[in-house]
Amino acid sequence: MSAQLGKLLLRVMLGGMMLFHGIDKALHGVSFIQGLLKAQGLPDVLAYGVYVGEILAPIFVILGWKSRIWAGVIVFNMTMAIYLTQMKEFFTLGAHGSWALEVPMFYLMSALVITLIGSGKYAISRD
Repeated sequence: MSAQLGKLLLRVMLGGMMLFHGIDKALHGVSFIQGLLKAQGLPDVLAYGVYVGEILAPIFVILGWKSRIWAGVIVFNMTMAIYLTQMKEFFTLGAHGSWALEVPMFYLMSALVITLIGSGKYAISRD
């Protein structure tokens, strides 16, 4: 029972926290991401994929509908976010002594765990 509650808590925590990032992008747009993509020689239209990775995927992870797939989308989203914005900081410390990539890696690894363990008992569809 506690393992099932743990899976629910992990899903709600990851999805809820990631959703704030998606809401910010919905309110303020993705032009910043488009610029990052252009700088890497990638099509700027790919920036709209952030809405899938930061709005749809978190909602479905929270609900527990095909959680492994949607958590995998978040893993991809966070991998791209780290690549585009923080690769230069990969081996550096933050202002207070923590790893500079601590927060994005927390999202990425939490999503990876859900991809591996599934949604659990308290979900719309168990996987």
